[in-house]
Amino acid sequence: MSQNAVFTADPRPLSIAVLVLAHASILEVASVLDPLRAANRHLGREAFRWRVVTPDGQPAPLTCGISLPASGPLASADGAEVLIVIAGYRLNEVATRPLIRDLRQIAPRFALVGGVDSAPWVLARAGLLSGFKATVHWEDLEDLATAHPQIEVLPDRYVIDRNRMTAGGAAPAQDLMLHLIRTRHGAPLARQVAQSFIATARPGSDPQVAPRSRDPLLDPRVARVVARMEANLEAVETVADLAAQVGLSPRRLESLFQQSLGTSPGAYRLSLRLAAAHRMLTDTSHPLAEIALRTGFSGAPALARAFRAKHGVTPSSLRVSRA
Repeated sequence: MSQNAVFTADPRPLSIAVLVLAHASILEVASVLDPLRAANRHLGREAFRWRVVTPDGQPAPLTCGISLPASGPLASADGAEVLIVIAGYRLNEVATRPLIRDLRQIAPRFALVGGVDSAPWVLARAGLLSGFKATVHWEDLEDLATAHPQIEVLPDRYVIDRNRMTAGGAAPAQDLMLHLIRTRHGAPLARQVAQSFIATARPGSDPQVAPRSRDPLLDPRVARVVARMEANLEAVETVADLAAQVGLSPRRLESLFQQSLGTSPGAYRLSLRLAAAHRMLTDTSHPLAEIALRTGFSGAPALARAFRAKHGVTPSSLRVSRA
């Protein structure tokens, strides 16, 4: 993780502009701003200043149905030391050509530019992550790396590389803000802020999604099988194959799955594959054949049959309804 001057001890107020795009999550906005507010409260002074901006200065509609007011358009972010972009869904709609152009033009004016959740996609399209290490929400890691090979995409919670920082979602964004507070004002303040939210700061290099093998609510052998399923959606493995991985008979594994998860290994694996397919259908433009391959189905027809049985609609009709 390369050092940036913003992440060094400095008693002076730090000015941050937060660009919120439509269809972002309110949790991500709060994860960025509330740790800064809490730091100011514990310090008894304004160590962090922020302003919320949107591309056009109008309120940003968030995923929960609330519209977030803005202090102005992106141009009003000028003068801040840090720019953080927060984005969520419907990137093709919100990452417009004018926005990409404006980001490319304004970025050099900041000491640090960051992106939260799917915002690294926006920064990448603006050419602002070329030659940098970065992360993105775990569901998009492979796609971002494929679409932008000039970026070293890491599966970390957050990444700081010179004058760029990226975080994979709301919880990693909170970790990143706690890191910022700690580096500028010390570990005791960062702990106070974390305790305010009954949270524990995690290092940026930690994975975004904790392995199910560490889940204390599951039988350890079931957790290991679940972790294997999650990591290898495209793999064709029988229950006997999975059971052998943890030294069990297929019948014993079936029994443990029923006790721990209330379902069979096969049904659980199918639910994972269909959930991944649903996400790709709604959030990407991948062809059906590619989605089928990446989620362990033999082809688009097999995916369509299973998808219809689960959701009552075909993958194609779902895409049409979301268009």
